[in-house]
Amino acid sequence: MIDTTNGDLLRIILGAGAILVVATAIGSTLAWRYSPDGRNATIENLNDRIRSWWAMVLFLSLALLGGKAGVTILFAICSFAALREFMTLTNARRADHWSMVIAFFVVLPVQYYLIWIGWYGLFSIFIPVYVFLLLPIVSAMRGETRNYLIRVAEMQWALMICVFCASHVPALLTLDLPGFEGRNVLLIAFLVVVVQLSDVLQYVWGKLIGRHRIAPRLSPSKTIEGFVGGSLSATLIGALLWWMTPFSFWQAGLMAFVVTLMGFFGGLVMSAIKRDRGVKDWGHTIAGHGGFIDRLDSVVFSAPIFFHLTRYFWS
Repeated sequence: MIDTTNGDLLRIILGAGAILVVATAIGSTLAWRYSPDGRNATIENLNDRIRSWWAMVLFLSLALLGGKAGVTILFAICSFAALREFMTLTNARRADHWSMVIAFFVVLPVQYYLIWIGWYGLFSIFIPVYVFLLLPIVSAMRGETRNYLIRVAEMQWALMICVFCASHVPALLTLDLPGFEGRNVLLIAFLVVVVQLSDVLQYVWGKLIGRHRIAPRLSPSKTIEGFVGGSLSATLIGALLWWMTPFSFWQAGLMAFVVTLMGFFGGLVMSAIKRDRGVKDWGHTIAGHGGFIDRLDSVVFSAPIFFHLTRYFWS
């Protein structure tokens, strides 16, 4: 079998670059015509998002080209940043100091090390079994009972979302897929492209024809029309990208549809948490996008499902 991984990956990267060039031209034209003084908030936000996308695509491209090391390091860093954002919105107290130290400097690196060595039997249960039992003990030993259950549950949820789920993206590199050896990095590209395009397309369709809100109290900008249009568009794009996966055309479309759904519901869940905490964004690190979790929320919900479906049916 001829390995065409680098060529396929470069085509994806160049395609993303071409889309961003077009988006930049459109954003600049809109700013020139309708916001020459920079006072149109919608257009300025659009251009902030486009500039941020350039940086994100650049870093992701370098990571994908770096293979296993690049992808693992990138998502470990993203997990650390996301975990930090999550913990700033929790009820953590001084008594949780050692639990947080363990979460950041023991649990996170161990999870990614297990991904690195491909120990599926342990990385798949390390956090939801061993860590979930250990950290409550550490917090309990400190003797602080106020909001104990809430504090423990928040830390466990933070680790589940920011570390466990996110680590399933580089975990795709550990899959042994007959006839697809050495090309697993393309699975990551497929997942990220479909999920992120789904978010963008849902936003575009919602702006164009959106009338009926799905969950106005959670995310006022999400509409039924935007969800349907964006999901179907992303599903079609996923099917057309079947050549970079071990899936057939229809299988790729079905997988794209599943991860698109999970990405959408992931966004709703994370919006519910933000509304509960009374904030609009998880952070302000990425201009126009908010924080790391705001950009990863769709991916972290879809990655474990995509990983396990691929492992179960194709490995």
